[in-house]
Amino acid sequence: MNTIFLIIKREYLVRVRKRSFVIMTILGPLLIFAFYAVIGWAAISSINQKKVAVIDESGRFANQFKDTKETTYSYLKQPLAQAKKQFAKSGYDALVFIPTDVIEQPKTVQIFAEKSVSIELQNNIERAISKEIETIKLNQAGITRKIIEDAKVNVDAQTFSLRETGEQNSSAIATSIIGYVCAFLIYISVFIYGTQVMRGVMEEKTNRIVEVIISSVKPFQLMMGKIIGVALVGLTQFMLWILLTVGLFTIGGQVFGDKVERGRAAMQTSAAAGQGAAVAPDPEVRQAQQGVMNNVVRAIETLNIPLIVACFLFYFLGGYLLYSALFGAIGAAVDNETETQQFMFPITIPIIGAIAVAQFVIREPDGALAFWTSMIPFTSPVIMMVRVPFGVPGWELALSMFLLAIGFAGTTWLAARIYRVGILMYGKKVTYKELSKWVFYKA
Repeated sequence: MNTIFLIIKREYLVRVRKRSFVIMTILGPLLIFAFYAVIGWAAISSINQKKVAVIDESGRFANQFKDTKETTYSYLKQPLAQAKKQFAKSGYDALVFIPTDVIEQPKTVQIFAEKSVSIELQNNIERAISKEIETIKLNQAGITRKIIEDAKVNVDAQTFSLRETGEQNSSAIATSIIGYVCAFLIYISVFIYGTQVMRGVMEEKTNRIVEVIISSVKPFQLMMGKIIGVALVGLTQFMLWILLTVGLFTIGGQVFGDKVERGRAAMQTSAAAGQGAAVAPDPEVRQAQQGVMNNVVRAIETLNIPLIVACFLFYFLGGYLLYSALFGAIGAAVDNETETQQFMFPITIPIIGAIAVAQFVIREPDGALAFWTSMIPFTSPVIMMVRVPFGVPGWELALSMFLLAIGFAGTTWLAARIYRVGILMYGKKVTYKELSKWVFYKA
């Protein structure tokens, strides 16, 4: 046991002291923050005010186009042919022509521009004209728009979880997001850190370093020490990424929050004006949106966060250990990275399939598909983390963990049998038949 601990210590310290580890640990959150910051800045700074000229031959749309921070409208009293000739020198970005018979033939509206108008501007113009035509036809039928608006009802049902402790708020959206994010993190970590184990073993094998190491330790001890050491490196990097990401977005929210809010308000105002609404956003709409966010926050607070965190750590380690043992066996069996592809594909199929099945499990977390895939050790790290936020019976969770532990023990035994032979095998093309023989070789 002391030998394995020394190998774990070496693997951990060697990797965390690397300049690449320090750079990527710090650079990762910075890149994520910079990515979203650039997108937000580009979205806000790209808002340029457009000038639109309107020729309304029908005389029914004089007040239907509202000026916004993005678009201003001007009405022209001249023939269309003359306006088209003078368009290049007029300074307008678009020219809208509404014919006299637009009520009977709404598809006769025309929009002219030097190049092409944006989809958003076209949609705003079309919505404003469509809404006014609808109003005119409703009035002709003796129906006012107020009657139509009053008939529209948005049902916003409150969801609750009935538990032994009593009723508690819940949110399917918040629960789904948390479950899928945890599952996706495990999915990514299996590939990133499992591949590190494989490459580390392969590097020691090709450099003949392992021949010296094997003289002092057993192959199984070397494999377990490397696997656990890389797992601790992964946990360290995850924790630092989480802390740095939360810190950056907290600071960024305080620094750029006002600008982002102004940009979002401008876009909401433009959309509302395009629909013929008032320039100022509807206070009731904003209050409803704020209410939805408050419900989501309250629902998150009612989740069993300690259980979710504990399950995440268990399934993160369990899934990583299970797959990294197999990755380590592949690294010991081959001589170069090109040969790893034929062995990696069958191993990665279950974890890739699990992240695909997770989308269906979110819809039916208690179905038969969700149950069986959360019990199979090769898919349970991903699927069970999707189910945990929704609530899983204790016996199912215990059985899944037990089977994952058994699966890890089985794959470790299998990988160790391959590892002890392959780590000292050089210059031989390995096949599945050859690997099966290694499993039954006597020590």
